[in-house]
Amino acid sequence: MLVIDLVTSVDFTYMESKVQAHEVLSSPNGISIVDYEPKYEKAFKQLNQEWIERYFKMEESDHKALDHPQEYILNKGGHIFVALDEDVPVGVCALIKMKDHRFELAKMAVSPNAQGKGVGFMLGNAAIAQARQLGATSLYLESNTILKPAIALYHKLGFQEMTGYTSPYERCDIQMQRQL
Repeated sequence: MLVIDLVTSVDFTYMESKVQAHEVLSSPNGISIVDYEPKYEKAFKQLNQEWIERYFKMEESDHKALDHPQEYILNKGGHIFVALDEDVPVGVCALIKMKDHRFELAKMAVSPNAQGKGVGFMLGNAAIAQARQLGATSLYLESNTILKPAIALYHKLGFQEMTGYTSPYERCDIQMQRQL
């Protein structure tokens, strides 16, 4: 397993194209990004449920992905990343396979205790690198504009607003895409 030390976010952006699947990404602040394992299933659900219920309500599509990540995400060609702070899950992010070499960046959540440490940026860059490795031509995401820090993060990761898809989520009021 290769460990990449990240000095700055600029270095990480440069490194994104060098990241290969199954590598561990770590930063100077002690956060590491690892591939999902079944032992992280509870954290995947809890971290997402925490932010969703803080601002909105859990919806049918949330339950599908969070209650059955193996079947709903991984078995369909997707991927899940987990951010660890000294072996404690503090963030998660999923890539859900769509059609035509596209993936959805979804179920990104960071614990309130870990916010401000660049965890979301690390997860997003790991997902972008993985999507490239899987042959994706673009990444798509859905969000809500009241989540201003999340929207700013998506812009920082290179996403731009777009329209055109029907969302299964009532809370979705913005769609974004990034070409790879």
